Amino acid sequence: MERRDFIKTTGLIGSAYALSGPSVLANPSANVLAPTDGFWLDGPMRWAQLAFVERDPGHYDPDFWLNYFKRIHADGALLSAGGIVAFYPTKIPLHHRSDFMGNSNTLGYLVEGCKKQGMKIMLRTDPHAARQDVYDAHPDWIAVTVDGKPRRHWANPDLWVTCALGPYNFDFMTQVNQEIMQNFQPEGIFSNRWHGHDICYCEHCTSNFKKASGLELPKAVDKLDPTYRKWADWRMKRLREVWSVWDAGIRKQKPTARFIPNGFPDKVMTGKEADLFFADQQARRGLTAPWANGKGAKELRSTLGMKPLIGIFSIGIEEEFRWKDSVQSDAEIRIWAAEGTANGMRPCFVKFGGDIYDKRWMEAVAKLYEGYYKNEKYLRNTASMSRVGVVYSEQTDRNYGGKPWQQKSSDHLDGMYHALVESRIPFDMVNDRLLTPEDLKRFKLLILPNIAALSDAQCKQIQAFVDNGGSVVSTFETSLYDEEGKQRSDFGLASLFGVSYDQKVEGPMRNSYLQLRNDAKNSQTQLILKGLEDTPRIINAIYKVDVKPTTTFPSPITLIPTYPDLPMEDVYPRVAETDTRELYLRQVGKGRVAYIPGDLDRSFWQMLGIDHGQLLSNVVNWALDEEPIAAVTGPGVIDVNVWRQANSMTVHLVNLTNPMMMKGPFRELIPVDAQVSITVPAGAKVTGVKLLMSDQKPKFELKGGKVTVSVPKILDHEIVALDLA
Repeated sequence: MERRDFIKTTGLIGSAYALSGPSVLANPSANVLAPTDGFWLDGPMRWAQLAFVERDPGHYDPDFWLNYFKRIHADGALLSAGGIVAFYPTKIPLHHRSDFMGNSNTLGYLVEGCKKQGMKIMLRTDPHAARQDVYDAHPDWIAVTVDGKPRRHWANPDLWVTCALGPYNFDFMTQVNQEIMQNFQPEGIFSNRWHGHDICYCEHCTSNFKKASGLELPKAVDKLDPTYRKWADWRMKRLREVWSVWDAGIRKQKPTARFIPNGFPDKVMTGKEADLFFADQQARRGLTAPWANGKGAKELRSTLGMKPLIGIFSIGIEEEFRWKDSVQSDAEIRIWAAEGTANGMRPCFVKFGGDIYDKRWMEAVAKLYEGYYKNEKYLRNTASMSRVGVVYSEQTDRNYGGKPWQQKSSDHLDGMYHALVESRIPFDMVNDRLLTPEDLKRFKLLILPNIAALSDAQCKQIQAFVDNGGSVVSTFETSLYDEEGKQRSDFGLASLFGVSYDQKVEGPMRNSYLQLRNDAKNSQTQLILKGLEDTPRIINAIYKVDVKPTTTFPSPITLIPTYPDLPMEDVYPRVAETDTRELYLRQVGKGRVAYIPGDLDRSFWQMLGIDHGQLLSNVVNWALDEEPIAAVTGPGVIDVNVWRQANSMTVHLVNLTNPMMMKGPFRELIPVDAQVSITVPAGAKVTGVKLLMSDQKPKFELKGGKVTVSVPKILDHEIVALDLA
């Protein structure tokens, strides 16, 4: 029977699973129960995305993909449905149906096949562009540039870019969502490129913004411009309205279904409103670090908690010129996916187009998914066990900048992140708008890498964290500005730091150094200068905040001021050493506080100086003042994450050791070995230890509440699992 006739004969079924009462997912041979308890959300663990292109109908083989989904034990499917192109027989005027579809139902056949395999279905829309007939019928639906011209699509000039904040999304796409839900009854709709591109000057945006603010639209993107800030806030609210309209319409058709926006520009609101989320962090490009996928996962985890987080990763290259039919190396795919999984994401590979030109990626993805399927119960995390939280700040990103020393401010976080990865310190991210005692109770240490913009209330929350026994490490201009980016006369956390702002930021400081004052009798100094014992000085940061101490401090690190670096005959210090401290350490109750006035974290990221990394690691370990939950020794660069499950705990080891770590795809995987010491949770009994990805049961030692195990080979990703009773 022809596929199109099959669809016409059988029709489309509704959801294959009743969602009332407890149930289990398919694939019972896995011996893994996945209770949904009346809700499907926490079921699927391995997703597959097939992004159709218009000519796929009649050109691609859907059974090939259904067989592949079955082979890799995919239990969730993300499939293209409508928007720019409808891949089903739409009845909505102006909803462009694929010119290649004929009388068939491309989407319907694949949905039917996936449901028969027990897969949950998420359908994808893309509303960001439209064809000429849409422009002719509704020119007001099209985005307008600052010079008043309708916006042609930048990649395909036959298309027009739609306005995300007007009737096209609110009215037209609401109808599309309704039709998709009625026809296919998916678990939800995921919308790509739904939030617009740049400032739109169409009649709807012009009048709606004027009504909301009393202002004309800003003429350019300038985050420090008050009008632009008002527009950004208005845009956020408008997008939230779109989300609300679409989600309400989808739930009306199916109460358990959800709308999932791709990349809502506020992570706190995302965490509050979304019951699950798809993170579209597909691959590296340029100088992107391989841990960037884990960083994105950590940031979303900080607001989503333990809600299901699905990580979309590409099998193709994601560089500037977008070769969408390309294929990445196996090693690159495996490392990117491993970083997501190790940081609590559920994998979702994406293939653009149903035709397949190059199958080399398929074995790498299959191997990953088969391993994750076999060990599914160890990937159903219930809590992170990290004791270190790194704060990130969306309000600082929005409201801080403009001065020379404030450029590339995101490098502060990247530098601290990389230092922690190299130090093998398990850590999570913390959103600066979620600093309540309940949010922070599991952490011993908070790190603030130039979190410059903090409100008075946020400063009080950080102070309360320290009063309750927590520790803090802060750098550079942290808390010198309020939540709107207005500079204070002094740090909001001045009393915590024990220093006050001396009204100046110095730099860039050429040829300046840090004097290391090693005191063999002082254990604190020894810890701070660990690994630096054989040198009296190291290079300084590039910028520094001038501060005045308001209490007494030790002086393990002081300033050697800038002196000439040319001509060569003049390269010698004019001032041999000073008493100006460049690290402020103090005990505050049961907590410890370290303040670094230099941009040491940013300087580390920009230069990757080994001494900067060592010093940052030492300061963090001093402030943590407790043994890590998992200590890993051995060669290489290993990202360490620790999770708890219902009856186990796991230590994820992602091997980032590679000459291509900072540029270009991994060519091969270079194995390393490691010794792992894991602190067993209080009251738990260890009944077994496994190395999940290599399928081994290693010998281990249990002594003093710690399990020590040797991992002979970490290729890309190893998971040490402790079965607990």
